[in-house]
Amino acid sequence: MAQDEIFDVVVVGGGPAGATAAHDLAGRGLKVALLDRAGRIKPCGGAIPPRLIRDFDIPASLLKARVSLATMVSPKGVSVDMPINGGYVGMVDREEFDEWLRDRAAQSGARRFTGRFETLTRGSDGLPVVHYAAKEPGGEAGALKGRFVIGADGANSTVARQEVRESKRGKFVFAYHEIVEAPVDAATGAPDGRCEIYYRGALSPDFYAWIFPHGDTMSVGSGSAHKGFSLKTSVQTLRAETGLEDVATIRREGAPIPLKPLPRWDNGRDVVLAGDAAGVVAPASGEGIYYAMLGGRLAAEAAEQAIVLGDARALKLARKRFMKEHGRVFWILGIMQRVWYVNDKRRERFVSMCRDKDVQRLTWEAYMNKALPRRDPLAHVKIFFKDLAHLLRIVPP
Repeated sequence: MAQDEIFDVVVVGGGPAGATAAHDLAGRGLKVALLDRAGRIKPCGGAIPPRLIRDFDIPASLLKARVSLATMVSPKGVSVDMPINGGYVGMVDREEFDEWLRDRAAQSGARRFTGRFETLTRGSDGLPVVHYAAKEPGGEAGALKGRFVIGADGANSTVARQEVRESKRGKFVFAYHEIVEAPVDAATGAPDGRCEIYYRGALSPDFYAWIFPHGDTMSVGSGSAHKGFSLKTSVQTLRAETGLEDVATIRREGAPIPLKPLPRWDNGRDVVLAGDAAGVVAPASGEGIYYAMLGGRLAAEAAEQAIVLGDARALKLARKRFMKEHGRVFWILGIMQRVWYVNDKRRERFVSMCRDKDVQRLTWEAYMNKALPRRDPLAHVKIFFKDLAHLLRIVPP
């Protein structure tokens, strides 16, 4: 590429955050470069709420399954069904979903480049230059110059480490899953569509393990922040206990997942972060796709405003807007994880609380719409006192 070519924005990372940012910016007529490593798939259950489908125009063809019921399994093996009345959660396969998002960005006008980000420098004109190495042997390295850079290169973001001082304050859970062939239900002839979440210390001492349907395949995984805990052993145990030990394994993936938004997302000059690089995966639930795509959209808006105004201070708007809308949710979920995931006795009570119809209704309303339900204040009061009763062991689990 000619060194004198200048993009309005260079987006580093082609996951949901980066691809969304590139799509939005290119669709508004800006000159955009999208740099991504080929063949990288994040371990993810693949759940997307209806609001994501609406807000980001996701076609039904990408949905591998529609989940209308989730089963919570306690440490003692007690199962509690949580039905979604009048709605569903979509399930996608990240390998297909992420590539579709990148392709959509390209169709909007973004130019795609393949390589591994190495470093960011600045030329004599002061503009940032993104240097990348070839992903495959024999490939070509290169450099991309832009007015601004969006760092969407995932947890432990290299862009963040180089450009945003506060990035070292991130908190992580390590996730691992295996994509396996879904057994066929003998009665219906359909692939196994179970959606199960396991709260047991042996499977995860501080998070949870899961089985999520992907149509003809399933995601079987676990997460934990304990470095000595074997996630692979956890998944092997879960597969053995749930009849999935002998089904074919299609692929295995593992990666760190951030569970706390960084205190700062920009360098005050020409770089703003988005997605996992900014730490926007929800505590307790581990949900990240919606928040990543929203973060990418907000980063794109902030970068565009900085270009229009000629003022890098506009980059701060990405975090400000995100936290205004979702900061309270992240705070509440963080408290919930610290209180209820601490040991199996607490987890047993947590799953028991999920039997409550008010808990089920408000939980799904919040998840589906990505907002805390504000109606029915009496239900919130009832849940508060029920939570307190469980916490103080006033009621049996």
